[in-house]
Amino acid sequence: MKRHGKTVASYLRNNKTRAEQIFWGIVRNMQIKNHKFLQQHPIYFDYEGRERFFVADFYCAKKNLIVEIDGSIHEKQQEYDELRTAILNLNRYAIVRFENYELSDEEYVIKKLSRHLES
Repeated sequence: MKRHGKTVASYLRNNKTRAEQIFWGIVRNMQIKNHKFLQQHPIYFDYEGRERFFVADFYCAKKNLIVEIDGSIHEKQQEYDELRTAILNLNRYAIVRFENYELSDEEYVIKKLSRHLES
């Protein structure tokens, strides 16, 4: 399972969306409050007795914070996203979401993200 998670994450890192590229430009090199973010990071968890994983768009291990960039695909998978969020919350991950259009305002992104990093 871990090999599969790493393979999927590697593929996604090499095929980032434009929105993910923009967000990465904002957070890379510990630019926000000196917190390190990983991109396309597999998060493993146990569900119904089986190991499973989700790939977080971005992950800050120091704060156990997952950042999801929501493009148009998320309009069609709201139920899945809600289940995923519930499972991750149960496993003590905090999640912050950004819509693609929000990334055009870098100051807004930094403020919103900083609030989550401070808590």
